[in-house]
Amino acid sequence: MPLSDQDILVLFTPFAVLFGACIGSFLSVCIYRIPRDESIVKPRSHCPSCGKLIPWYFNIPVLSWLMLGGKCRYCKARISPRYLILEIFTALLFTVVWLQVFAGLTMPEDLTRAWLTHGNDLLAPPCWRYGLTPLLHPTLLPVYWLVLWGLILGTFVDLEHYILPDRVTIGGMVAGVVLSPLVPELHFTASWSTALIRSALGLAAGFGGLWLIAFLGEKAFKKEAMGFGDVKLMGAIGAFFGWKAVLFVLLSASLFGSVVGVVLIALRKRNLQGRIPFGPFLALGALLWMFWGRAILSAYMRFLLPPLA
Repeated sequence: MPLSDQDILVLFTPFAVLFGACIGSFLSVCIYRIPRDESIVKPRSHCPSCGKLIPWYFNIPVLSWLMLGGKCRYCKARISPRYLILEIFTALLFTVVWLQVFAGLTMPEDLTRAWLTHGNDLLAPPCWRYGLTPLLHPTLLPVYWLVLWGLILGTFVDLEHYILPDRVTIGGMVAGVVLSPLVPELHFTASWSTALIRSALGLAAGFGGLWLIAFLGEKAFKKEAMGFGDVKLMGAIGAFFGWKAVLFVLLSASLFGSVVGVVLIALRKRNLQGRIPFGPFLALGALLWMFWGRAILSAYMRFLLPPLA
């Protein structure tokens, strides 16, 4: 007896939540160790205060932190709530991506076929469920989860250390170009060659466009206006999602960054010369594109060009 849509949703949603929480726990290790050039495999998870290895039953995502009251079982040192927040946040984002895939699975076949045949994600049909952009093939689930892994890792490292790891930026550029022809639905087309071209154009637009902005900013202000890690991250986003995503992410990240900068200056947390990492805003713009970007852009185009829409 085939499973109904409701059965699939009930069965797989808890898996997405649990898997996301586990990835969030692993990301905590990566965020701490990668900037310090430490192995993410050895030694096993341990308390940074007393060095005691943490047994598996005290390393369960979310539950362990709550059971221990945010303290080490052995030395009672405080464990940052960042670990709990990161696990819950990652579980939430992984679940949202699963809902996007579920929305795609439950779309009418003729609508899915038309979307892929025309290959035009700009004037896309309305979001099918949950207000999210549907993902048109199940293989997009691990691809989007991989992107989330990189965006979360880069965000938290950049917030703390003002750097973006090469394994996120350069690795993202390579992975985007390699995965695009293998999963052409990533670029809303059924053609692997079209997907590869869109990925290459996105990489060039993201990397080249932000590099040009950084170069001109440095000439204008006589100092580094933007880190090179941001340039590489923008290239990675373009490689995964194409040049339209580059424009959307850059505009939205600039808007978010400006608002936060003004608020911090108003609260006297920063001055006009203060440094604010731009990577987290690029990541936020990428998340917005992944979940709702095409719907926002489609609505904007319908408003701007109603006869064309």
